[in-house]
Amino acid sequence: MTILYDEGQQAIATESRRVLEARISKDALLPLLESVGDYHRPFWDTAKEQGWTALALPEAHDGLGLGLIELGLIAHQAGRSLSGAPFLTSGFGAAKAIELYGSDAQKAHWLPKLAWGESIGAIAFAAGPDALPAQPDVTYTDDQLSGIARGVSGGLAADVAIVLANGSGMPVLALVDLSGAERIAVPSFDNSRCVANLSFAGAKAETLAVGSAARDAALHILALQAVVTAHEQTGGAEVLMEIARDYALTRRAFGQPIGAFQSVKHRIAELYGLVELARANCIHAASREGAADFITAAAAARLSATEAYDTAARDCVQIHGGIGVTWDLGLHLHMRRARSLAIEQGSSLFWEDVLVDRLAGEAA
Repeated sequence: MTILYDEGQQAIATESRRVLEARISKDALLPLLESVGDYHRPFWDTAKEQGWTALALPEAHDGLGLGLIELGLIAHQAGRSLSGAPFLTSGFGAAKAIELYGSDAQKAHWLPKLAWGESIGAIAFAAGPDALPAQPDVTYTDDQLSGIARGVSGGLAADVAIVLANGSGMPVLALVDLSGAERIAVPSFDNSRCVANLSFAGAKAETLAVGSAARDAALHILALQAVVTAHEQTGGAEVLMEIARDYALTRRAFGQPIGAFQSVKHRIAELYGLVELARANCIHAASREGAADFITAAAAARLSATEAYDTAARDCVQIHGGIGVTWDLGLHLHMRRARSLAIEQGSSLFWEDVLVDRLAGEAA
């Protein structure tokens, strides 16, 4: 596709931004930092009401039949407004896993529920810092899961999870109803992510894929989620750049706006470059869904968006000086979110390895 959005996509972006700016405020998000296991319910209610949960799922299963580009636009606006719930990404990942690799019965049971937000999905692949481990901490035997899936984003509220597990000498991608799992809350840097350890003790599970197909499927789902997350990171970086710019134009020192000083204006210009590079990579990656180079594009989008959001969070605080670290200003909300999103769906080190492996394969 072109690097520009069409008229319909621009309308989605405009309307979602209007709705989120009207319904999400800093004052509603700050208390979430001090409570474990809660999330910003008005955001999630809005996502369901607006049909965003169904946006990129097939019409045959109560979805709206749009795609990753349109969902990315919603995620971008969610990043700008600091959405206080992770379920738009994790629910999409779980639903796509079922859509792409599940049986007809699994699709009929779960996809309509996930499409309209009646059920919440989670992805449980990681083991420690490894986003896609060779030896997962969870085992799959006789249609049952045992072990602990650690640090699952959205795990405290999820109804269903897609789990990467050890089978009989091969990896297994399994679907599990979380009514049979114990959830252990994990206090985190950003408690609105509802992170949990999911403990399985013979929980009944269903197979989606086995062997090398399971690892390939897991990487594809991670890449889909990474593109959504990259859009969210880019939205956060964009609004931080705007906040820094506006402050630099109004805050005065030595008789002039601080934006007149090179050390400040050059930094904001650099943020602009990082944001636009991340935006372009996000659009490209979303447009490559289903193509042979999709994972390569997803890795590039993820890496550039992580750099943009991390840099914007640090620089925006520094440009504000002492006021930048105060509770009431709320810039730390973005700092916390930037750090949280940087490790969800795999760290930069993971995606750098994926990108290098893919490019080396194409060059061979």
